Amino acid sequence: MNLRELPLEDIRHRLAGPGLCLRTGPFTVRIRSRISAVVDSLTLLYADHPVLADEVFCDFHVRLLRPLGLRRWWRPQVKFAFDDFVPFKPLPYDHAFPMLEWGLNWSVAQHAHWYLVVHAAVIEQKGRAAILPAPPGSGKSTLTAALVQRGWRLLSDELTLIDPETGLVHALARPVSLKNTSLPLLRAWAPEAVFGPPAHDTLKGTVAHMKPPQESVARMEEPAHPAWVIFPRYVPDSAPRLTPHPRAHALLELAHNAFNYSALGSCGYDTLARLIATVECFDFTYSRLEDALNIFTRLADGP
Repeated sequence: MNLRELPLEDIRHRLAGPGLCLRTGPFTVRIRSRISAVVDSLTLLYADHPVLADEVFCDFHVRLLRPLGLRRWWRPQVKFAFDDFVPFKPLPYDHAFPMLEWGLNWSVAQHAHWYLVVHAAVIEQKGRAAILPAPPGSGKSTLTAALVQRGWRLLSDELTLIDPETGLVHALARPVSLKNTSLPLLRAWAPEAVFGPPAHDTLKGTVAHMKPPQESVARMEEPAHPAWVIFPRYVPDSAPRLTPHPRAHALLELAHNAFNYSALGSCGYDTLARLIATVECFDFTYSRLEDALNIFTRLADGP
């Protein structure tokens, strides 16, 4: 059963009680919250994700809740809990859903050590995956959101999960986080896309999440072979430019962007070394989404 098939009252009951068990790629997460904004955004943005029975084993148990005391009434806040551990300071109450998404990213990055977890978007077409590592503000998520609205499959906009044994990349296919000027850009690029309500004045500015394409969610158990590592960078008024990136530098940058590279020890290095040996590496600068789509289409159509 997918979340869209569950009556709203059942969703509210599970979130307020035993927890709503959602399958997101290789993970099952149990979510608890009585916050209406969390209920509404989950119902909208996770509509195509599988819902599992209450008694199922879950990888992560998370809660979004209001702190007690004066803060419950004066400038109300929300806090994220992993089991009974609260890893972050509370945020304003209307940042509840972005906090859930950031908390889920933290849960995977801190605990899923059976994967090498890299801070990078990853998309796929024709069985071949493009890994897109880039710092905040580089246009990574904007580019990812635009391409998955034009036929690329979303594996993740934040976390690349590499299996050390197979070298395959696994999918999360959760909502894509977009910020500030990228929001009207994507709304114009894909009028049919579904967006959650914006959260204003976050540490990243105005943030809203785009619902992942239904096909990406339906195929999220399907891993992909990495074919490219591409370092994207948005440069205003620039012509599109795809240039080779030295493999040795790419390995170092992926290691730098991996959350658990040190924790995995030699396994982390071996995993990246095998990956880099089999992919093409590029720098990519762009200013127009149409140009980016053309270049990525040529890559996918190539040998």
